[in-house]
Amino acid sequence: MRFSPTLSYMTPMLHTLATPFQHSEEIRKSRFLAQAAPAETPQQALAYVQRVSDASATHNCWAYRIGQDYRFNDDGEPGGTAGRPILQAIEGQGIDRAVVVVTRWYGGIKLGAGGLVRAYGGTAAECLRLAERKPIVAMARLGLHCDFADLALMKARLKELGVEIEQESFQAEGVTLRMRLPAARVDEARLRIVDISRGRSEAYELE
Repeated sequence: MRFSPTLSYMTPMLHTLATPFQHSEEIRKSRFLAQAAPAETPQQALAYVQRVSDASATHNCWAYRIGQDYRFNDDGEPGGTAGRPILQAIEGQGIDRAVVVVTRWYGGIKLGAGGLVRAYGGTAAECLRLAERKPIVAMARLGLHCDFADLALMKARLKELGVEIEQESFQAEGVTLRMRLPAARVDEARLRIVDISRGRSEAYELE
Protein backbone atom coordinates (compact mmCIF):
# COMPACT_ATOMS: atom_id res chain seq x y z
CA MET A 1 0.00 0.00 0.00
CA ARG A 2 1.57 3.29 -1.11
CA PHE A 3 0.92 6.67 0.54
CA SER A 4 3.78 8.74 -0.85
CA PRO A 5 1.54 11.32 -2.66
CA THR A 6 0.00 12.33 0.66
CA LEU A 7 3.18 12.56 2.70
CA SER A 8 4.64 15.95 3.44
CA TYR A 9 8.28 16.43 2.44
CA MET A 10 10.65 14.93 4.95
CA THR A 11 14.28 13.91 5.05
CA PRO A 12 15.25 11.48 7.85
CA MET A 13 16.35 13.14 11.09
CA LEU A 14 15.27 16.63 10.05
CA HIS A 15 14.02 18.95 12.77
CA THR A 16 12.23 22.25 12.92
CA LEU A 17 12.31 24.87 15.65
CA ALA A 18 10.04 24.44 18.65
CA THR A 19 9.83 28.20 19.24
CA PRO A 20 11.38 31.39 17.83
CA PHE A 21 14.91 32.06 19.02
CA GLN A 22 17.57 34.74 18.63
CA HIS A 23 21.32 35.00 19.05
CA SER A 24 23.60 38.03 18.85
CA GLU A 25 27.33 38.34 18.14
CA GLU A 26 29.74 41.26 17.73
CA ILE A 27 32.31 40.73 14.98
CA ARG A 28 34.94 43.43 14.37
CA LYS A 29 32.63 46.13 15.77
CA SER A 30 29.65 45.10 13.64
CA ARG A 31 26.70 43.66 15.52
CA PHE A 32 24.95 40.62 14.02
CA LEU A 33 21.56 39.51 15.34
CA ALA A 34 20.15 36.18 14.11
CA GLN A 35 16.43 35.61 14.61
CA ALA A 36 14.95 32.23 13.69
CA ALA A 37 11.44 30.83 13.73
CA PRO A 38 9.47 27.83 12.49
CA ALA A 39 7.53 28.38 9.25
CA GLU A 40 5.10 26.04 7.53
CA THR A 41 4.69 28.06 4.33
CA PRO A 42 6.71 30.60 2.32
CA GLN A 43 4.07 33.18 3.19
CA GLN A 44 4.68 32.62 6.90
CA ALA A 45 8.44 32.87 6.36
CA LEU A 46 8.22 36.14 4.44
CA ALA A 47 5.82 37.60 6.99
CA TYR A 48 8.36 36.81 9.71
CA VAL A 49 11.15 38.46 7.70
CA GLN A 50 9.06 41.60 7.37
CA ARG A 51 8.10 41.58 11.04
CA VAL A 52 11.58 41.26 12.56
CA SER A 53 13.67 43.23 10.06
CA ASP A 54 14.98 46.52 11.44
CA ALA A 55 14.70 49.39 9.00
CA SER A 56 17.40 51.30 10.90
CA ALA A 57 19.95 48.48 10.48
CA THR A 58 22.54 48.33 7.71
CA HIS A 59 21.33 44.99 6.32
CA ASN A 60 18.57 42.46 7.00
CA CYS A 61 19.66 39.27 5.25
CA TRP A 62 17.59 36.13 5.37
CA ALA A 63 16.87 32.63 4.13
CA TYR A 64 14.22 29.99 4.58
CA ARG A 65 13.82 26.32 3.74
CA ILE A 66 10.43 24.61 3.71
CA GLY A 67 10.74 21.15 2.24
CA GLN A 68 12.05 21.53 -1.28
CA ASP A 69 11.15 25.22 -1.34
CA TYR A 70 13.90 27.65 -0.36
CA ARG A 71 14.82 31.28 -0.87
CA PHE A 72 17.48 33.71 0.37
CA ASN A 73 18.33 37.39 0.13
CA ASP A 74 21.59 39.33 0.59
CA ASP A 75 19.85 42.69 1.17
CA GLY A 76 22.67 44.75 -0.33
CA GLU A 77 25.64 42.70 0.86
CA PRO A 78 27.92 41.37 -1.92
CA GLY A 79 26.28 38.49 -3.77
CA GLY A 80 26.66 35.12 -2.07
CA THR A 81 28.07 36.50 1.20
CA ALA A 82 24.93 36.59 3.37
CA GLY A 83 21.71 34.91 2.25
CA ARG A 84 23.29 31.74 0.90
CA PRO A 85 25.51 31.19 3.99
CA ILE A 86 22.37 31.55 6.13
CA LEU A 87 20.62 28.92 4.00
CA GLN A 88 23.66 26.67 4.27
CA ALA A 89 23.54 27.08 8.06
CA ILE A 90 19.90 25.95 8.06
CA GLU A 91 20.76 22.89 6.00
CA GLY A 92 23.94 22.18 7.92
CA GLN A 93 22.05 22.13 11.22
CA GLY A 94 19.52 19.64 9.82
CA ILE A 95 16.69 22.16 10.08
CA ASP A 96 13.63 22.34 7.84
CA ARG A 97 10.45 24.45 7.84
CA ALA A 98 12.29 27.41 9.29
CA VAL A 99 13.30 30.96 8.48
CA VAL A 100 16.37 32.89 9.72
CA VAL A 101 16.94 36.64 9.53
CA VAL A 102 20.42 37.98 10.31
CA THR A 103 20.45 41.72 10.87
CA ARG A 104 23.73 43.65 10.75
CA TRP A 105 24.59 47.03 12.22
CA TYR A 106 27.82 48.13 10.52
CA GLY A 107 30.61 49.00 12.93
CA GLY A 108 33.00 50.74 10.56
CA ILE A 109 35.35 47.87 9.72
CA LYS A 110 34.92 46.02 6.43
CA LEU A 111 34.96 42.25 6.78
CA GLY A 112 35.65 41.24 3.19
CA ALA A 113 33.74 38.56 1.34
CA GLY A 114 35.13 35.68 3.38
CA GLY A 115 34.53 37.50 6.64
CA LEU A 116 30.93 38.23 5.69
CA VAL A 117 30.28 34.59 4.82
CA ARG A 118 31.67 33.49 8.17
CA ALA A 119 29.81 36.20 10.07
CA TYR A 120 26.37 35.61 8.56
CA GLY A 121 26.67 31.85 8.30
CA GLY A 122 28.26 31.47 11.71
CA THR A 123 25.77 33.66 13.54
CA ALA A 124 22.86 31.82 11.90
CA ALA A 125 24.36 28.40 12.66
CA GLU A 126 24.98 29.25 16.32
CA CYS A 127 21.43 30.57 16.67
CA LEU A 128 20.01 27.32 15.28
CA ARG A 129 22.39 25.20 17.35
CA LEU A 130 21.21 26.83 20.57
CA ALA A 131 17.51 26.92 19.68
CA GLU A 132 15.09 24.32 20.98
CA ARG A 133 14.07 21.99 18.18
CA LYS A 134 11.58 19.21 17.54
CA PRO A 135 11.52 16.37 15.01
CA ILE A 136 9.47 16.76 11.84
CA VAL A 137 6.67 14.22 11.64
CA ALA A 138 5.63 13.07 8.15
CA MET A 139 1.90 13.58 7.66
CA ALA A 140 -0.73 11.92 5.47
CA ARG A 141 -4.26 12.89 4.43
CA LEU A 142 -7.22 10.53 4.33
CA GLY A 143 -10.88 10.87 3.43
CA LEU A 144 -13.77 9.07 5.08
CA HIS A 145 -17.53 8.80 4.66
CA CYS A 146 -19.47 7.63 7.69
CA ASP A 147 -23.00 7.44 9.05
CA PHE A 148 -24.29 10.18 11.35
CA ALA A 149 -24.62 7.62 14.14
CA ASP A 150 -20.91 6.83 14.01
CA LEU A 151 -19.61 10.42 13.75
CA ALA A 152 -19.11 11.33 17.43
CA LEU A 153 -17.36 8.08 18.35
CA MET A 154 -15.35 8.12 15.13
CA LYS A 155 -13.97 11.61 15.83
CA ALA A 156 -13.22 10.83 19.48
CA ARG A 157 -11.37 7.58 18.73
CA LEU A 158 -9.42 9.00 15.78
CA LYS A 159 -8.33 11.98 17.85
CA GLU A 160 -6.47 9.50 20.06
CA LEU A 161 -4.27 8.73 17.03
CA GLY A 162 -3.39 12.36 16.39
CA VAL A 163 -5.99 12.82 13.64
CA GLU A 164 -6.94 16.41 12.80
CA ILE A 165 -10.27 16.96 11.06
CA GLU A 166 -9.66 19.49 8.30
CA GLN A 167 -13.14 19.54 6.81
CA GLU A 168 -16.62 18.09 7.47
CA SER A 169 -19.24 17.89 4.73
CA PHE A 170 -22.78 16.84 5.61
CA GLN A 171 -24.99 15.04 3.11
CA ALA A 172 -28.37 13.38 3.41
CA GLU A 173 -26.79 9.93 3.65
CA GLY A 174 -23.97 10.80 6.08
CA VAL A 175 -20.81 12.83 6.66
CA THR A 176 -17.59 13.10 4.65
CA LEU A 177 -14.42 13.96 6.55
CA ARG A 178 -11.04 15.16 5.33
CA MET A 179 -8.36 14.24 7.84
CA ARG A 180 -4.68 14.90 8.49
CA LEU A 181 -2.66 12.53 10.64
CA PRO A 182 0.86 11.22 11.25
CA ALA A 183 1.78 8.88 8.40
CA ALA A 184 2.97 6.27 10.88
CA ARG A 185 -0.60 5.98 12.25
CA VAL A 186 -2.38 5.53 8.90
CA ASP A 187 -2.74 1.74 9.05
CA GLU A 188 -3.94 1.91 12.64
CA ALA A 189 -6.49 4.59 11.73
CA ARG A 190 -7.80 2.53 8.81
CA LEU A 191 -8.37 -0.49 11.06
CA ARG A 192 -10.04 1.63 13.72
CA ILE A 193 -12.43 3.17 11.17
CA VAL A 194 -13.49 -0.26 9.92
CA ASP A 195 -13.94 -1.48 13.51
CA ILE A 196 -16.02 1.50 14.67
CA SER A 197 -18.27 1.39 11.62
CA ARG A 198 -18.53 -2.40 11.65
CA GLY A 199 -17.20 -2.45 8.12
CA ARG A 200 -19.56 0.17 6.70
CA SER A 201 -16.80 2.81 6.29
CA GLU A 202 -13.27 2.69 4.93
CA ALA A 203 -10.69 5.46 4.71
CA TYR A 204 -9.37 6.42 1.29
CA GLU A 205 -6.20 8.21 0.28
CA LEU A 206 -6.37 11.90 -0.62
CA GLU A 207 -3.99 13.40 -3.19
